[in-house]
Amino acid sequence: MTEQNVTTVPKEQLADFVGKELGPTDWVTLDQDKINTFADVTLDHQFIHIDPEAAAKTPFGGTIAHGYLTLSMLAYFQGQMSIVPEGTVMGVNYGLNKVRFLQPVRAGKRVRCRSVPQSFEEKKPGQFLCTFTLTIEIEGEETPALIAEALYMSIIG
Repeated sequence: MTEQNVTTVPKEQLADFVGKELGPTDWVTLDQDKINTFADVTLDHQFIHIDPEAAAKTPFGGTIAHGYLTLSMLAYFQGQMSIVPEGTVMGVNYGLNKVRFLQPVRAGKRVRCRSVPQSFEEKKPGQFLCTFTLTIEIEGEETPALIAEALYMSIIG
């Protein structure tokens, strides 16, 4: 497992990172065990995710990860390549402005993420809303699995 790689900068320097790509992260394999565990936790047992024999008869040729499993990886990936204001004591997911699932991730494929900061806005003293465009790539594939505009709130202590 990769160590966190969060860069802290004075709040006056946050704008210097807008539009500059961060990453990529390390690769993570979305194997059948992860997919099955996600299916159990979310109660989403659609055959395309958990039944290799039935899924082999689809255009995908095998099982695929849930789109929401791939999306949930963003929290892990952000810990590997984020920019936050100095003094941040915690960050919380604040939401998503837009998500597009562009291509399914076949079981056993590896994914990684790239991030581009879009804005840093001080909403209240000590609370910065950070907006990032995140792209999850699939190893060996030209089209990414997803692109999302994600919001995180950095809390300065």
